[in-house]
Amino acid sequence: MRRSQVLAVGETYHVFNRSVGNEEIFTSLRNLSRIYDITNYYRYPQILRFSQFQLLSHDNQIEYLKKMKSKSQIVELMAFSYMPNHYHFLLRQLKDHGISFFMANLQNSFAKYYNLKYHRHGTLFQSPFKAKRVAGDEEMLHVSRYIHLNPVTSFLIKLEKLSAYPWTSFIVYMNDNADTFISKEKILGLTYSKDKHYRFVADQEDFQKKLSKIKHLIPDV
Repeated sequence: MRRSQVLAVGETYHVFNRSVGNEEIFTSLRNLSRIYDITNYYRYPQILRFSQFQLLSHDNQIEYLKKMKSKSQIVELMAFSYMPNHYHFLLRQLKDHGISFFMANLQNSFAKYYNLKYHRHGTLFQSPFKAKRVAGDEEMLHVSRYIHLNPVTSFLIKLEKLSAYPWTSFIVYMNDNADTFISKEKILGLTYSKDKHYRFVADQEDFQKKLSKIKHLIPDV
C-alpha cells in the first residue's frame, strides 16, 4: 500500500505498528533476537535480503557488513521497544523514503521468517505502519521516555529491571560501553548525564503529568 503521508529528510518520527489480530509475535528469545538483528541490518541500503545474508559464510558476512557500513544509513535509530504484539521506534529519516524502505524491509523480512517458522500464511502486521512527526527536543525527550517505559507500564517488567532489559534501547542509554546501533547522544544531552536521564525516565509521577503533551504522538496501537 502506498503511503499518502510524506516523511521528510531530517525529521524525527515515532513509528509503530501492531500485529494482525494482536498475535503475540515478539515473545520468544529467538523471535526477539531476529527482529533486533533485522532492525540493525536494514538501517543501510541492502543488496542482499537478510535471509540471504545469513546463508553466507562467516568470513563473507564480515566482508559484506564492512561494505554495508561504508554506505550512508537511510535512517538513524534513537530508541526502540519490542512489545509482545507491537513495536515502537524513534527514527530520524536520513535519505528520501528512508523510513518507508526501512519499515517495508523490516516488516517483510520478519513476516517471512515468522510465517515459515510457524507454518503460517498471510499478513503479519497491520498496514501501513504509523508515523507521527516529533516536533522539537522536548517532544523527542518525552516520546523516548514513553517508548522506554512501555514494558513497565504494560507490566511486563518492573522499573528496577529496565536498565538491564535487552528489548528496549534503554539498556544502551545506561551502558557507557554498549556496542550498539542506537544513536543516544542527542537525547542523553537533553538530560545532561546518564544518571539524570535515569531519574527522568524513572519519574513516574512526572511521566503521567507530561503524557498529555504527547498524546497526539502516541495513539493506541
